[in-house]
Amino acid sequence: MKIFPRLILSLLGMVFLFKSYAQDISVSSPAKQLTLNITVTDGKPFYTVVYNNKTMLDKSPLGIKTNEGDFSTAMKYNGREDTIIDKTYNQAKIKKSQVHYLANQLTCNFENAQQRKMKIVFRVSDNDIAFRYELPAMGQRFACVVEKEETGYKFPATTTTFLSPMMAPMTGYARTAPSYESGYQADAPMINANYRSEGFVFPALFHVGNDGWILLSETGVSSLYCGAHLSDCSKETGVYTVEYPNPKQNNGFGSSGAAISLPGVTPWRTITVGENLKPIVETTIPFDVVEPLYEPSRNYKFGKSTWSWIVWQDPSMNYDDQVKYIDLAAALKWNYILIDAFWDTNIGKDKMKELIKYAKSKKIGVLLWYNSNGAENDAPQGPRNKMSTSVERKKEMQWLRDAGVAGLKVDFFGGDKQETMRLYEDILSDANDYGLMIDFHGATLPRGWERMYPNYIGSEAVVASEMLIFSQGVRDAEAFNATLHPFIRNAVGSMEFGGVLLNKFLTKSNQGRNKRLTTDAFQLATAILFQNAVQMFGLTPNNLTDVPSFEIEFMKKVPTIWDETVFVDGYPGKYVVIARRQGSKWYVAGANAGKDVLKVPLKLPMLAGRKATLYNDDLEKAPYTKEISISETGEYEIEIQPNGGFVLNNNN
Repeated sequence: MKIFPRLILSLLGMVFLFKSYAQDISVSSPAKQLTLNITVTDGKPFYTVVYNNKTMLDKSPLGIKTNEGDFSTAMKYNGREDTIIDKTYNQAKIKKSQVHYLANQLTCNFENAQQRKMKIVFRVSDNDIAFRYELPAMGQRFACVVEKEETGYKFPATTTTFLSPMMAPMTGYARTAPSYESGYQADAPMINANYRSEGFVFPALFHVGNDGWILLSETGVSSLYCGAHLSDCSKETGVYTVEYPNPKQNNGFGSSGAAISLPGVTPWRTITVGENLKPIVETTIPFDVVEPLYEPSRNYKFGKSTWSWIVWQDPSMNYDDQVKYIDLAAALKWNYILIDAFWDTNIGKDKMKELIKYAKSKKIGVLLWYNSNGAENDAPQGPRNKMSTSVERKKEMQWLRDAGVAGLKVDFFGGDKQETMRLYEDILSDANDYGLMIDFHGATLPRGWERMYPNYIGSEAVVASEMLIFSQGVRDAEAFNATLHPFIRNAVGSMEFGGVLLNKFLTKSNQGRNKRLTTDAFQLATAILFQNAVQMFGLTPNNLTDVPSFEIEFMKKVPTIWDETVFVDGYPGKYVVIARRQGSKWYVAGANAGKDVLKVPLKLPMLAGRKATLYNDDLEKAPYTKEISISETGEYEIEIQPNGGFVLNNNN
């Protein structure tokens, strides 16, 4: 009889303890509008996200599973640690050159049923949440494999999605998939009739009914981990979960999990939240929580490049045509020429040295294309087997440095396994030793790499300009896709699109087939809408004389490096207007994916009371330019033609 009241008191105490810490495990942003709450239910940790008193993510699971223990169930909460993260940094290759990051950090201490420890570190700034898992050494265990992640995202039922499907492994051209080159469906329901077993790539955009927007991604992925993606939404639980690579990627070679040294950490999961799209477009969270991994070996120079292959294709991989594109770069006062695949056989290293010497006489740097693969896929383009192993890579990079090459475009990766992430990092690190910049094509999403790797200059990871050459469907959807990228793909990392195509027909002859369906002003606008430190633009030599001279003058001057980026207006898949600044010069650009003329009342405080040059389309979709005056209030109504665009830049 004496045991019964003691048992009751014990149970009441357990309930009291649970309620006290369940209510107490929370952290808010410095401005208090964004709050993250942690609970533990039946030994399982969950989190919720509330923004301005509205639930943006409902009870969503946390945890990881390793070969040394399960850290997702039977978990005990052991207290918290709090600190403030306050840092300022400069970064030349992203949407903003000077960043002040202020966040409240919560570290939650857990242990599993075997009393092995795990921390979850959350950083909450005014519109962003970043969190990761941290594992200490486990007794005599100083290594483990993270096999699965339970991290999930449960959105309110009214949410619609803007997602790009993960491609099935070893499919597509020469079995090079996945390469993050699937299209998006706008405002799709979370639950679809056909469940996508491969899930969706990061980043992933969600419209949370009338309450706001969320952008999901990850950052800080290096050789120490695999890249992750998002599952499809479970019909049973309504939860999207973080998934690791399909084991069939890279021809089945390499583990799908992550082998880590202990103590070790996972990459950061990022959640950007806003009532409108401004925080989504302007976020810097992919770079706020990472640090440079090595020092630059030289002062890398960013800018604009010509690229014959994008319109003139494989037949242009010859000495004479590359001379024409060097001359084009010089005429445009650009920085580089990109010489694409098959240069090794069609031109050869000896003649390439002559080309590099000629380019140097014109003050043009040379970027050379390489195939990444050895055994991972069937892409036949050369140079092959030069980047996939350390010995050959260093030999080749020695030659490249001695020849005076400025950088490389490395293509055809096709996977997110840790083995592949290690290859990305090895190429970057070795290239820095030889003073070479690196651009990735046919590749994964960059995950904080602009800050982590000083010689990294961009990645494709999008349905890019080459598909405008190959696919009528992509040409039909060009404006639709362009009005998505600033909100999704380009919001989290540099996007090497290869745009600004001024030929009316996307062929060398500029006639007959592959008719471009967007206007010239639209094309000019993409030079601002799409951000990448080195832009490989699609102008051709004939454009010097067959397009209006003001378009050429614009392309001579447009920057590729920005000090500030500001969301002005837009809706993904319909229209977009953003502003970017370099120094004291503002560029405001917009595009319209609709079928009708769009009138947009703009609020441009950065141009208030100033004169500006407008580049736009007339009713016949012919390009024109004129000087305008912006009112003292910064208000200006713009008309954007269907499949059209505009640019405004201040004159003073």
